[in-house]
Amino acid sequence: MGRDKKNPKPLDTGAFNTLVKTAAEVLRRHEQQLHAQLHKQLTVSTADGPVSVTLDIVPDEDEPHALLGAHDGDGVALAQVRVAPNFKLSQASASAWIEGGFRKPG
Repeated sequence: MGRDKKNPKPLDTGAFNTLVKTAAEVLRRHEQQLHAQLHKQLTVSTADGPVSVTLDIVPDEDEPHALLGAHDGDGVALAQVRVAPNFKLSQASASAWIEGGFRKPG
């Protein structure tokens, strides 16, 4: 007796485990991609040593914003300011922010 679309053949254990593993990998890749969009980091060389600059976007419905932060080579926080969520983090913008004394850009 043949199977139809309303009554498909049941999955065996191996096929079910493969399906669950594939679905978990798709969800994990989606989370990684979203994290990469919302969190940017780069390193700028300064006279005092390397400074790590981060941009963390907060996708809030009411008040979206981003946090621009700087840490020295030892991980000590140097500064953190709130910026617009569409702020473009680049080597030039990070260097200008550091040279400007960590004042709010724009």
